[in-house]
Amino acid sequence: MSRNFSDFKRFINNKKTVVLGIGISNRPLIDFLLELGAEVTAFDRKTKKQIGHAADELMEKGVKLILGENYLEFLQGYEVIFKTPSMRIDIPELIRAKKSGAYITSEMEEFVKYCPAKIIGVTGSDGKTTTTTLIYNILKEEGYKTWVGGNIGTPLFTKIRDINEKDKVVLELSSFQLMTMNVSPQVSIITNLSPNHLDIHKDMEEYIDAKKNIYKFQNQDGLLILNQDNRITSTMANEANGKVMEFSTKYKLENGAYFYGGKLYVLNKFVCKREEIVIKGMHNVENFLAAFCATIGDASIDTMKKVAVTFSGVEHRSEFVRELNGVKYYNDSIASSPTRTLASLRAFEKKVILIAGGYDKHIPFEPLAEEGLNMIKKLILLGNTKDKIEESFNKVMKDKKVYIPIVKVDTLEEAVNMARKKAEAEDIVTLSPSCASFDMFPNFEIRGNKFKEIVNSMK
Repeated sequence: MSRNFSDFKRFINNKKTVVLGIGISNRPLIDFLLELGAEVTAFDRKTKKQIGHAADELMEKGVKLILGENYLEFLQGYEVIFKTPSMRIDIPELIRAKKSGAYITSEMEEFVKYCPAKIIGVTGSDGKTTTTTLIYNILKEEGYKTWVGGNIGTPLFTKIRDINEKDKVVLELSSFQLMTMNVSPQVSIITNLSPNHLDIHKDMEEYIDAKKNIYKFQNQDGLLILNQDNRITSTMANEANGKVMEFSTKYKLENGAYFYGGKLYVLNKFVCKREEIVIKGMHNVENFLAAFCATIGDASIDTMKKVAVTFSGVEHRSEFVRELNGVKYYNDSIASSPTRTLASLRAFEKKVILIAGGYDKHIPFEPLAEEGLNMIKKLILLGNTKDKIEESFNKVMKDKKVYIPIVKVDTLEEAVNMARKKAEAEDIVTLSPSCASFDMFPNFEIRGNKFKEIVNSMK
């Protein structure tokens, strides 16, 4: 049972409140806290000049600004601190602030705590966005007023007064958002788990523990949905506080969803054939099975099937861009881990020219080389990890005595031009980086849009 939002309004009124980060997503939060009567100070590593007009606008609203490289040194004397998701809770400045009595929280934590509607939370190493979007579309098609947020959509905490108990909310939740959560959604899904974000997390154990917070604080009425086929998630069922459903593409399950004989089922009810699903790949079959488990209590089988046979995918996820001179180009910029790239490669029916590489999250590329070698025709590498990926492939190629051409470039434009030069009619070129974008682009969306711009500009 969620708490009453009026409790938060009373709590935050006149509190000396910090918002860490003055990015676009945090500005609505700052406005909201001001509206609720908080005394807001915004902190950011950037200078006033770097932030630009937004800094002046905030000051005009009465927001104090603490800016510059050493901004966190001034984090004392505040009562409430809204931290940004990727900031670790155990940095010295936040530890000191907590010891001095500050309440440290996040926008997502407060939203889950006070949202009056049923929340379905989705996390995992791969497939989060597609699964979240499928659930959203099924519930919306069923007729519910449905909200989507977390890593996608709009910041929902600022909209909380517009959400009522009959609505449905679907949240995509990252390990960063979950790391400090002490409240869980009513329905929680873990799509799968594999090494990821080890540049932020101390180790794989901490990463898994962060993901577990999506169900750790459920009560006996909660529902946990797990991937039976994933080695890590399949062991979590006995930790659930409430009910459990599972999904599988390998086993028939009585209490869950499964793929058998080319067909998708939920609670032993036939939903659709695999060939009827618009988006291809077994990873998307898994995403649909998870979505069916999450919505079976609220939506009809007919609605599930309608979404399955019409949903054409999410932007930047194996997104077809164009065909030029018989070569098809795909944008899979969302693929920021080797497992996500492998899932994308499996969906193609032939070997591809792969463009990969980017920001180093300190995750191994050997699995990409081991399995991907037989699915890649040519490999074009860029970014901070290009040498690391090349080294992994060279080792596997030497062991297996199988070789594919590898070319290293410095920019995305060079990568696309090289792919075009190397491609022949009926080839497939896909940007599926296996890495985050932060070495060259602010996020995967901007990277994907740049790729599409380059491809679409080719004559």
